[in-house]
Amino acid sequence: MATAAQPYLFPPCPQPVLPIRGRAEVMPVHRIYCIGRNYEAHAVEMGHDPNKEPPFFFQKNADSLVVRGDFPYPPQSQDVHHEVELVVAIGRAGSNIPVAQALDHVIGYAVGLDMTCRDLQAEAKKLGRPWEPGKSFEHSSPCSELVLAADIGHPAEGEISLKINGETRQVGDLNQLIWKVPELVSVMSHFYHLQPGDLIFSGTPAGIGPVHKGDRLECFIASVGSLSLKVAG
Repeated sequence: MATAAQPYLFPPCPQPVLPIRGRAEVMPVHRIYCIGRNYEAHAVEMGHDPNKEPPFFFQKNADSLVVRGDFPYPPQSQDVHHEVELVVAIGRAGSNIPVAQALDHVIGYAVGLDMTCRDLQAEAKKLGRPWEPGKSFEHSSPCSELVLAADIGHPAEGEISLKINGETRQVGDLNQLIWKVPELVSVMSHFYHLQPGDLIFSGTPAGIGPVHKGDRLECFIASVGSLSLKVAG
């Protein structure tokens, strides 16, 4: 860390933040973790058996968040897909967290989109390479404002859905998560020392599909809120 005696060579990048519903403060975002294939029907539509998989994850950069404005269609892809997800925000640090204590480390929730360049991801899978080009690209993590668990509790059931131009494309229930929020927090804490500001995108229900320039996406999660944005050209 730079100090007064060790100044930065150049100004650091802006700190990514999430607005908080009903609060003047914002939450600084540290890291983004995304859980793969965490709804049974989605695992099946992707050609996998959900009963054989422990939870797995990948990362995105914190500055891939889009908290206001449009989602710009990435020029490097011809097949960008939507994946609506419950976002879990960590507010208390911890490692090797027991499942029974995991929710004590969760400060709130948001509605997120794990936007995916499916063509680039498929090519990476075929070559046995990392997924970053298809997952961790610029603006790949649109996210709503944060709602605090102190205000809504910890939602374990309720609708999660996505519409494109008014037509429902994804719909499920939070109770269909294969690995529940406390389990995800516990598992992640065995790999990383979770920090305040870490976000966990918890997985998407079935119905993923392509978006096109000009589309209007409307996402909803019961008790948590909504996220609406346009796919820009």
